[in-house]
Amino acid sequence: MAGNRGTIKGASNFSADECAQKLRKAMKGLGTDEDAIIDVVVNTDLAQRQQIKITYKSTIGRDLISDFKSELSGNFEKVIIGLMTPITLYDVEELRRSMKGAGTDEGCLIEILASRTNEEIRRINETYRQQYGTNLEEDIVSDTSSVFRRVLVSLATGNRDQSHHVDDSLARQDAQTLYEAGENRWGTDEAQFMTILCIRSRNHLLRVFDEYRNIANKDITESIKSEMAGDLEDALLAIVKCMRNRSAYFAERLYYSMKGLGTNDDTLIRVMVSRCEIDMIDIKAEFKRMYGKSLYSFIKGDTSGDYRKVLLHLCGGDD
Repeated sequence: MAGNRGTIKGASNFSADECAQKLRKAMKGLGTDEDAIIDVVVNTDLAQRQQIKITYKSTIGRDLISDFKSELSGNFEKVIIGLMTPITLYDVEELRRSMKGAGTDEGCLIEILASRTNEEIRRINETYRQQYGTNLEEDIVSDTSSVFRRVLVSLATGNRDQSHHVDDSLARQDAQTLYEAGENRWGTDEAQFMTILCIRSRNHLLRVFDEYRNIANKDITESIKSEMAGDLEDALLAIVKCMRNRSAYFAERLYYSMKGLGTNDDTLIRVMVSRCEIDMIDIKAEFKRMYGKSLYSFIKGDTSGDYRKVLLHLCGGDD
């Protein structure tokens, strides 16, 4: 699962038993040694953390996650528990939270469904069913509406064309169809945008975006912004951005989670936790390129305490 562009790597001389004992010691008795917990969690990878969970239970006779929940709190707890959770299950729990809480967190739905690969989406569907006994699609349908719903349902099938071949004439035809569906008519035929953006392969879409610029004299993102609104606009823009440069998309998600007043901690935590073993190195580089400041300095200025400490570890040092 893990790519090799992560900031968090596995321990080379790993002992699940030592880690389990260290965690127990950190939580036993009065007070909690948060630094010791951080030290174990950020210096192991996800597979090793699963071993620690099993070893903790077999040698200490307690459930590690339950202990974390009783000893930790707030955003720091969310990060630690997130890092202990298998990656597919983490996505599944985030999707569920985004629909089953008070109101819907559309940003979370869009982010996960637009950025994950077909294979990841298929695993998410399977795990979602095992975990909740219901289909992800059914929950999306009951929680969203109109064309936005259709976009999410389409993305949730994990059925995007995977071929690398690009048919130039089809790319031109798709670009023309998008132009006719938006800029070149009164009103917008959103369904055409949905079909092309949700189904076509990445290489094909990149060619379509180039052709679109030739036909419309503007970027596809500008047309989406002027033709669409709200969640649908956000979803289609996310698809375009992920096709072009997924690391830049995540960098932007992080930037807006911290920019301005207040912090969207749910987004900040989810991106840091879910990408730290996959492509955080690239996300950091894009962040610096796009915003002229390091992700590290943004997190440092926007968070505090143990929460800040653990996030800075996931960030992997300053650029």
